[in-house]
Amino acid sequence: MPARAPGTMKSETIIDLRSDTVTRPTLAMRKAMAEAVVGDDVLGDDPTVIALQEKVARRLGKEAGLFVPSGTMANQVAIRTHTEPGDEIIMEASAHPFLFESGALGGICGVQARLVPGERGVITPEQIEPVIRVRAPHFPPTKLIVLENTHNQGGGSVYPLEIIRSIRTLADRHELKMHMDGARLWNACIASGKQPADYAESFDSVSVCLSKGLGAPVGSVLTGSKTFIDRARRFRKMFGGAMRQSGILAAAGIYALEHHYERIREDHENAKHLANRLSRIKRIRIRPEDVETNILFFGVEGKPPKWLEQELKPRGVWVIAARPGEVRAITHLDVDRAGIDRAAEIISEIVAHA
Repeated sequence: MPARAPGTMKSETIIDLRSDTVTRPTLAMRKAMAEAVVGDDVLGDDPTVIALQEKVARRLGKEAGLFVPSGTMANQVAIRTHTEPGDEIIMEASAHPFLFESGALGGICGVQARLVPGERGVITPEQIEPVIRVRAPHFPPTKLIVLENTHNQGGGSVYPLEIIRSIRTLADRHELKMHMDGARLWNACIASGKQPADYAESFDSVSVCLSKGLGAPVGSVLTGSKTFIDRARRFRKMFGGAMRQSGILAAAGIYALEHHYERIREDHENAKHLANRLSRIKRIRIRPEDVETNILFFGVEGKPPKWLEQELKPRGVWVIAARPGEVRAITHLDVDRAGIDRAAEIISEIVAHA
C-alpha cells in the first residue's frame, strides 16, 4: 500500500469498500500538490491545470480538455454543451447521469432522457435506433447518445469496443453527437488491454475521473474538440465549477496518471479474488464471472441488502446497499489483499450466524 500522509489513515480495523472515491492522497501525491506551480485557471493561466488538461486530452486523442471539480459536473457540462433546453438524449436506463446526478438533466440542462434498458449497462444500435425521434414539431429532437464505460450499475462492466463503433455509425447516420461518461474508463482500458484513445475515438466528448481508481482527491477532465471545450468552458463557469489556483488539485491528477494507472490492475485482481471467496460462502448470491473490473454486487439469501450493510459496519467492513437485493463493494488502492481476505472472513462469519 502506498505511504500515507500523517492524519490521513482511517482506523486499521476499517476495510472501506463503499467506493473507489474514498481513496486518500499518498505522501508523494501530497508533495506534488504542495510544490505545484499555480496561476488563475478562471483567467486561463494556471500552468499545472493547463498541463493536466493537455495530458488527458493527448491520452484520449482529443484536441482539448477542461478540468472540473467532479464527474457529475463533467457529464452535465458535456450534455449542456451538446444540447439546448427541450432536446432529448438517449442513455441506458441505469446510467449515472440519470440515476445519480440529482436531476441535473432536467434541472440544469433542460433536457429529457429516453432510457433504454441494457444488459449489465450495455445497449446496442438495435435498441437505440427505434427510440430516435422522428423530426416533427410534436417531439423533442434527439441530439445526443450517452454511454457509460465502465458501467457502475452494470457491475463495472466494460463496454465492448465493437458495439461502441457500431453505435457511432448509427449516430452519424442520424447526425447525433455522442458523449462517454468515462469516470472509470481507466479501468476499462486496464481490463481490456485497449488504449484510452481506442475507446474515445468514437465520441465527440469524453469525461474521465481522477479521484476513483487513480486515487487523486478531487477532479475530472472533460475532453473534446477545441470548439466544444470553448463552449463547455462557459457552462463550467455558469455551473460554478471554475476554480482559481486549482493547479494544486491538478497536480494530484498528473501524479495519479503517472504513478497509479497500471496499479489499477491490482484492484481488478482483488475484486475477482473477493468474488471467488464469496462464491464459496453458503447463502451468498454472486456471479464471479461478471466481475470484470473493480466493482462487485452480492446479496444474502433471505436478507435485505440494508441488513448486510448494517451488520458489516460495526465489524469494520463498509459497503453500500446499492441495488435491489444486493450490496456493492468496490476495490481500490487503500485496501490491499490482506484487507480483502479479512473482509471475506467477516462476511462469512456474519452470514453463518444470520
